[in-house]
Amino acid sequence: MSRISAPITRRTFVSTIALAGLGAAFTSGRPLAEPAGRPDAPPKPLKLAWNANAACLAPIPLAISSGLFFKHGLDVELINFVGSTDQLLESLATGKADAGVGMALRWLKPLEQGFDVKLTGATHGGCLRLLADRNSGITNDIRSLKGKIVATPDLGGPDKNFFSLLAQKRGLDPVKDIEWRQYPADLLPTVIQKGEAHALSHSDPLTWHFLKNYPNLFEVATNLSDEYRNRVCCVIGVRGSLLREDRPAAASLTRALIEAQNLTVQDYRRTAEAFYPYSPKTSVEELVNMLKSHTHDHHQVGKDFKTEIATWVEELKQIGVIKPSTDPIKFADRVYADVA
Repeated sequence: MSRISAPITRRTFVSTIALAGLGAAFTSGRPLAEPAGRPDAPPKPLKLAWNANAACLAPIPLAISSGLFFKHGLDVELINFVGSTDQLLESLATGKADAGVGMALRWLKPLEQGFDVKLTGATHGGCLRLLADRNSGITNDIRSLKGKIVATPDLGGPDKNFFSLLAQKRGLDPVKDIEWRQYPADLLPTVIQKGEAHALSHSDPLTWHFLKNYPNLFEVATNLSDEYRNRVCCVIGVRGSLLREDRPAAASLTRALIEAQNLTVQDYRRTAEAFYPYSPKTSVEELVNMLKSHTHDHHQVGKDFKTEIATWVEELKQIGVIKPSTDPIKFADRVYADVA
């Protein structure tokens, strides 16, 4: 059961709900506390969907335990989403959740279908890693993946998409030159030990754990490698109806989430302690070092963020994820909402 790490004066509860017609399960936890700020009005209740297994989203529980959401006039209920991205976006579009945070490379393809969801900003960069066996013949040059087998938990996942893109930029055909095989995430190192794959790709906290606990593995690349060092990873999505009905609430949520990134950079340990209940197998110290390897000081809104959306779309077209006929600029114009 998940819980929010919060001051002793706050109470939390956790419940499980089902999304009708979606078959996707959520777990919910809302701290009951007096709001900070907005004394003239009660805080606006919002449901925020996230993946409680994603360490890069650690600033979200920090925003609750530190009172950031209340400071911005919000009473936020965290919804731990365990379904597909399509189901998540449908839940936002149909009002079963108000907003969500997730990986751009997982969201952009489903958004191509026209969900009534808008992106309002980005939270950070980093958290995808490509690891290889030291005896595989692979080096830190991704071109050495030619002819190799890479294990991944999702053949349509953001890690596979990103490292395919990076390989393509280095002159490889990510379909013909690399063999991608799907395995359960927690078995990825075992697959390499058995000789069924030469490398693995996934996201933190698992890849961080693999890197630190399997001496035979080393890091080939991340989604902060080379020209991607200043690119974002995760984005904030808001249901279109919330923007139309209460744009200030969407703006407040976006500001609070970005402020949580800044607070993280100021105090990584506080963020790690807030997230620890969701990842008890990873120590607070490990979480601190993991968060420091991300770029929580890099969070975009406005024109820069819209430009980055268009750039990701253009790049995903190059590896066949986004349709060739999709116009990146028009796509970015359609899915981005400026709430600053």
